[in-house]
Amino acid sequence: MPATRRRFCQAAGGLLAAAAIPSALSAPRRPMSEDAVDLPPAKLTGRPLPDLLQPLPLPPGERIGFALVGLGAYALNQIAPNLANTRGCKLAAVVSGNAEKAGRVAAAYGLGKEHVYSYDDFDRIADDPAVDVVYIILPNAFHREWTERAFAAGKHVLCEKPMAGTPADCEAMIAAGERAGKKLMIGYRAQFDPYNLEAIKAVRGGDGTDGEIGVPRIVVSDHGRILDLAVTRDQWRAKKELACGGSLYDIGIYSVNGARYLLGEEPTETTARYLPRSDRPQVTVEEGVEWQMTFPSGAVASCTSSYRVAGNKRIHVQGAEGEVTLDPATDYYIRNLKIQSGDKTRDVEIPQANQFAAMLDEMATAVRENRDPKTPGAEGLRDVRIMTAIYKAAETGEAVKM
Repeated sequence: MPATRRRFCQAAGGLLAAAAIPSALSAPRRPMSEDAVDLPPAKLTGRPLPDLLQPLPLPPGERIGFALVGLGAYALNQIAPNLANTRGCKLAAVVSGNAEKAGRVAAAYGLGKEHVYSYDDFDRIADDPAVDVVYIILPNAFHREWTERAFAAGKHVLCEKPMAGTPADCEAMIAAGERAGKKLMIGYRAQFDPYNLEAIKAVRGGDGTDGEIGVPRIVVSDHGRILDLAVTRDQWRAKKELACGGSLYDIGIYSVNGARYLLGEEPTETTARYLPRSDRPQVTVEEGVEWQMTFPSGAVASCTSSYRVAGNKRIHVQGAEGEVTLDPATDYYIRNLKIQSGDKTRDVEIPQANQFAAMLDEMATAVRENRDPKTPGAEGLRDVRIMTAIYKAAETGEAVKM
């Protein structure tokens, strides 16, 4: 059949089918036999709400308002945009020492000038009913001060990790929240990442049964990147008085926390050593650490953190019957998960895995339901205590009990 004739016949067939639709919709229903399924009438009708895989977003007036303290790269590139991807959060205010930047960000997100604060006049946020939660995204040395200021203003607090420079500071932050009757959550986004959650299931199992890899025996985790002193976000990380620690505090914390949540237990002992430094005098923090942690079950974790290697964000768990590999494990937007059990290996793919939105929604839900968040201050305190022990082990060359 010539192409032109074929197209004509196809088009004509489509027109005939379209013409038949109204009569089909209006045709009387045929009687059904007693054992047949009675189908809905053949016409367009309103259907009930289906079971939802994801809950519907809340109206703007019911969303929890977040104020961002510190408008650096992480706040502007990750947190502020992802507030719009949540079910129950909204950006309500910005706080910065740079008035011009704060004004531009506020305008971009439709915030009025009354919701723009400087570091000096932050305390007036107590009178801002739009703000429920203060999210502290400042250098680590300021976490305690700003957490206490936010609690004093009557706001809940979400604080970036690491929680603070010392266990004593962490304890003071927890106590301030308890006195204020407000929630304190630490920003462990990886604990809300579907890939990491799937890895936890594969390692730990549930309902009294082992995971897919059998009893976990060994964790190997490495986190590294180049500390670039030419960019602002790394300049403060090079200074101990601002960062409180170096690569261990910045990226090694992912290995510490990851080993804990994958194994579901707390380490009891650590050994450690510092890795060789560069000759950059402006870097006053450690650039690399190698450490081991022993757990009550007998499992061991061997980890490294470094500011002198190319990007590395890997966690690997070996069990009696298989292994789990997250590589990368803690990237912002790309995670890869491979699970090997016996002679079977599978690559896990999870669509729409937004760990930022899940973390933010957890804080909002905790406030709305008046319950503790999944990663409270106690979680941050545990990691700071462990990292303090790792530093002590590296400095003394001796094993440190925890």
